[in-house]
Amino acid sequence: MTVVSLGMNWQRKVNKALVRFTGFQIERAGKEPSAPPVPDVRPPADPLTDRLLEAPVFLLSPVRSGSTLLRSILNAHSALHAPHELHVRRLKVSFETSLASKAMAALGHNQADLEHLLWDRVLHRELVRSGKRHVVDKTPANAFVYQRIATCWPDARFIFLLRHPASIATSWHEASPDKRTPDEAALDALRYMKAVQRARKALPGLTVKYEELSAEPERVTREICAFLGLEWEPEMLSYGKQSVIQKGLGDWRDKIRSGTVQPARELPAEHEIPDALKPISRTWGYIS
Repeated sequence: MTVVSLGMNWQRKVNKALVRFTGFQIERAGKEPSAPPVPDVRPPADPLTDRLLEAPVFLLSPVRSGSTLLRSILNAHSALHAPHELHVRRLKVSFETSLASKAMAALGHNQADLEHLLWDRVLHRELVRSGKRHVVDKTPANAFVYQRIATCWPDARFIFLLRHPASIATSWHEASPDKRTPDEAALDALRYMKAVQRARKALPGLTVKYEELSAEPERVTREICAFLGLEWEPEMLSYGKQSVIQKGLGDWRDKIRSGTVQPARELPAEHEIPDALKPISRTWGYIS
């Protein structure tokens, strides 16, 4: 027993040293890698102190659903700052030592609390630099963590942007045809659609359809302004040149470069909708 115990202690010491200096550790062959612990997500203990942002706006939508167009329109409003996709949910905080963890715990902070402080600080800094009153974040992947966003900012407001599922899938394939077949694009985009639908069921907010925004931009933008408690501004309909046109941070293609609202593509016939997308198409009212 003594020999085995010493051997195990030796392995632990080696693993600790490897993790400290390389970030890697030795594990027994065939053993499943352990998943990182899920942080304890909770609302801010003191919202007035812990949050600099007031009532941030989150545009939740699937990929390729017109979110960059709507972001551009909203950014043209004098009170709204809608930057490119920020992906703040991917910003992480970690404790390098147990003493750091203990020190933060003594202040009442866990890992998730500190990440929320970071997210809030990044968005608030961006808002202050813009000189506007409200920030809008339109990162599509936010739909996968809608519960955490709503927990981080209890006063957050949500706009849900929908588009015909078959049109989303076609556009997602066209965006990177060498990466996804049409069928793969449909299934991948469906993940986002389902996440947005879950968020719509769980959170209060305003639902907007891309096709209606393209066909009647003034009516739809007036509805959005009313939802946000803002006066409508005609400048929203001619949003102009975008400062960031880059793949991975939003739509980078010709339509968005035009600076004005362009007509949506013709809706597909029902027989052109992939079977996997028919249930969500029915839920969103595109087919009966």
